[in-house]
Amino acid sequence: MTERLIKNSFIHGEEMILNIGPQHPSTHGVLRLRVKTDGEIVSEVTPIIGYLHRCFEKHCENLTYEQVIPYTDRCDYIASMNTNFGYVVAVEELMGIEVPEKVEYIRIIMAELNRIASHLLALGTFGLDVGATTPFLYMFRDRERILDMFEMVCGARLLYNYMWVGGVSHDLPVGFVEATFKFLDDFEREIDEYNNLLTFNKIFIERTADVGIMTPEVAIDYGVSGPNLRGSGVKWDLRKNDPYSIYDRFDFNIPVGEGTMGSVGDCWDRYWVRVLEMHESVKIVRQALQQMPKEGNVHEALPKKVRPPKGSVYKRTESPRGDLGYYIISDGKPSPIRLKMRSPAFTSLSVLNEISRGWMISDVLAVLGSLDIVLGEIDR
Repeated sequence: MTERLIKNSFIHGEEMILNIGPQHPSTHGVLRLRVKTDGEIVSEVTPIIGYLHRCFEKHCENLTYEQVIPYTDRCDYIASMNTNFGYVVAVEELMGIEVPEKVEYIRIIMAELNRIASHLLALGTFGLDVGATTPFLYMFRDRERILDMFEMVCGARLLYNYMWVGGVSHDLPVGFVEATFKFLDDFEREIDEYNNLLTFNKIFIERTADVGIMTPEVAIDYGVSGPNLRGSGVKWDLRKNDPYSIYDRFDFNIPVGEGTMGSVGDCWDRYWVRVLEMHESVKIVRQALQQMPKEGNVHEALPKKVRPPKGSVYKRTESPRGDLGYYIISDGKPSPIRLKMRSPAFTSLSVLNEISRGWMISDVLAVLGSLDIVLGEIDR
C-alpha cells in the first residue's frame, strides 16, 4: 500500500454519493458507477449494469446454431472474431467436426489481428481516461488498417459473422497475405512510437503506477482472467495452458506484470501487458502466414445442417479480455436448448470496488480504464 493511500485513509469528512455515467465517456459503455466519497477519497464503488441488454442467451434458445453466430459478434463488438471463434469451436466439439488445416490457420490469423485491434482501442482510450489525446489518434489509425484487412476478407469492419461451424465464410482474397505482412512490418515500429508517446511518459506513469493494485490472490478470488490476471503476475493463458485449435504449433511468450514502474498488478502493469501482447500476436500471425497451406477448401467441412446430437459442451478460448467460455446444451434439434456465455469482462468489472477503495475519483476512472471492459459482453 502506498504512502498516498495510507494518508488518504486517515482523512474523514462528510460522505456523499456521486453517480458517474451511464453516459460518462470514461465508463467505456453504458455503465453507471455509484461512488461513495469522503471528499475526493472513494470508500465504495458499486457498478450498475443492465443499460445495454443484449438478451443474447435467451435469443439463442430461439435461433438455429447458424443464426447464433451474428449475435456473438454483438456481445464483444470490439473483438467479434474472437467471440465467433469461441462459439464455433464449442459447436464443432459437440458435433465432432474436424476443420481443414487451412481453416485453422485463417482463424488464428483473424483472432490475433483482432486481438491487436482490441488492445489498440483499449490502450488508446485508457490514454484518454488519464488525459492523453494524441496516442488515441495514432492507435486508432493502426486499428483502422486491421479493419481494412477484415473488410477485404468478409466485407465487414466491426461485426463479421466470419467464422462458421466447420469453416469460415470466405477464403483469403488475393493480396491479403502481402497486405498483412506489410502491416506487421509497419506496426512493430509503431509500437515503439506508442511507448515514446505514452508508455514511458512521466505524467502517464504517475497517473497509473502504484494505482489500483490487484494482487494475484484478489485476481484469482474474483475469477479475473486475461491481461488483467497476467498484469497481476499470474502466468495463465489458455492458448498455452489449455491449448485449442492449433495454438500449440506457434512460438510465443506470455507477458506478465513485474512491477516495472510501481507495484505488481497496478494500472501500469495491466497496460504494459497489453502492449507486450501485441508484440506476441504479431509473432503468431507471422508464423501462421508462413505455415498456412496454400491450397484448401474453407467450406469443405461445413455441415449441410447444424444439428448436434443430444449432449452438452463447455469450451473456453482466450479472448482479448480473457477466458471466454460457451456452455451449450443440445437436445438434438436445430436450436440449442440452453446456451450460457462466460464473460471475462463481467468478472473484471466485479473486482472494481476491491481495488478502488481509498483512491481519488480521478484514480477510479484510471482503474476502470485499465480493466478494458466491454458492456455488450457484460449485459449479454
